[in-house]
Amino acid sequence: MRITVLAASLVLASALCLPLHAQAPLPGVAPVAAQVPAHGVVGITDEAMLSPDYWTAPMAAPNQVLLDTSAIRAQNRRLFELDPSMHDLGKLPARLDGRQVRKWLDGASSRPTTPRWDVEGHEVAVASIDAMFANTAVDAVPADQPTRYGLVVHRTDMRGLPTTMRIFSSRGDTDIDRLQESALFPGTPVVIAHESADGEWLFVISPRYAAWVDKHHIAEGSRAQVLGYTTEPPYRIITGGVEHTVFTREEPRVSQLQLDMGIRLPLADVAPDKPVNGQHPYAAYVLEMPVRNEDGSLAMSPALLPRRADSAADYLPLTPANLVDQGFKFLGERYGWGHAYGTRDCSGFVSEIYRSMGVELPRNTSAQAVSPALEHITFERSDDAAKRKAAVAALQVGDLVYIPGHVMMVIGHHGGMTYLIHDTHGGRYKGADGELVSMALNGVVVTPLEPMMFNETESYIDRMTSIVRPHGALRLPSH
Repeated sequence: MRITVLAASLVLASALCLPLHAQAPLPGVAPVAAQVPAHGVVGITDEAMLSPDYWTAPMAAPNQVLLDTSAIRAQNRRLFELDPSMHDLGKLPARLDGRQVRKWLDGASSRPTTPRWDVEGHEVAVASIDAMFANTAVDAVPADQPTRYGLVVHRTDMRGLPTTMRIFSSRGDTDIDRLQESALFPGTPVVIAHESADGEWLFVISPRYAAWVDKHHIAEGSRAQVLGYTTEPPYRIITGGVEHTVFTREEPRVSQLQLDMGIRLPLADVAPDKPVNGQHPYAAYVLEMPVRNEDGSLAMSPALLPRRADSAADYLPLTPANLVDQGFKFLGERYGWGHAYGTRDCSGFVSEIYRSMGVELPRNTSAQAVSPALEHITFERSDDAAKRKAAVAALQVGDLVYIPGHVMMVIGHHGGMTYLIHDTHGGRYKGADGELVSMALNGVVVTPLEPMMFNETESYIDRMTSIVRPHGALRLPSH
């Protein structure tokens, strides 16, 4: 979800998980009537609908493998070859051209032309914004420089500017921080492209994103060390929504690290009968975790992942049942703009589901919706209701449905409606009186597609921009 300090409304829509108001409504698909229970979330009339079993039980072939390992690898290769939003770190040159570095820096942020507000509701002074931009030290970028590599050692925010200050577009809005871009997870490889003037921030290029991170969360190593870490066997895949390494007093650098769904971490080669960080390892998996020395250099340390934690020896099979099960492991989690709050946003949510099965997706909704490496169909504003209805009727479990600024994953059809699981900041439908009702969902939820309203006159179906099927062929049905 790329957000710059300033962007046009249409650009913002492509990066956010918030629906925008349309300027020129077109006639489209009338919302389907659905029951509204006491909790006010339209279409969720049975508590069982909040269980993955409710959606997997009726499936004809819940365990059918949709893409095998070789097909997934081939698709991932195409993604890095064809999608401009992705970065194959192994193919970057031995020296970085300063023009390219400045282009990355310019793409991360732009100066606001409207007021910004801080968490206390005070307008951010122009001098403060000037200081943030001065800290980027763009003028200090050399004509060229050696390509440096690092590993992420701690879940870390990616920022549009090198600052921890949170700024907002309106007074009192303290969720949507305009400088919060994304997050990186332990073990993620990066290229270190630049350093802030104050020496506290690094501008890094990750496989899916480029932004500023706290330098204390990056350990610098050789190209061979960093890229080799990501392919080293054997390994564990984190298959739970969020897991943690065990607490250790002996090695605080690997104590209670947050590990998010889909992370791949190699196992350490240690004696099975010797304590690891003060604890016997037989009831845990011993991970080899990157750590940062005081001088910023990369080292490795064993860390314990409890066997009770949700993990696997390899990526999960890409099946309808696993897609649903993995999505429901986040159910009820707070929405986190740009992966704020230690959680995730709409595009991060679907990415991490698919990543647990080995499938890579671009970071932002804008890139996911049109990626040349993924099967997709797109819609124009002028496309009629018949075309849109036919496409909705053909949706399959795991399909990703895009509206401006938001993505949702299909989990099934029920009672004449299409049901989705998604991570959303908002959510509206029309009440019996014809007025919009806000559900203030603000988390990972299950809703039907058809009643959801984009604005006063258009439904989500009216405003679909794309349908992506990361797991197989997709063709627009005739209508």
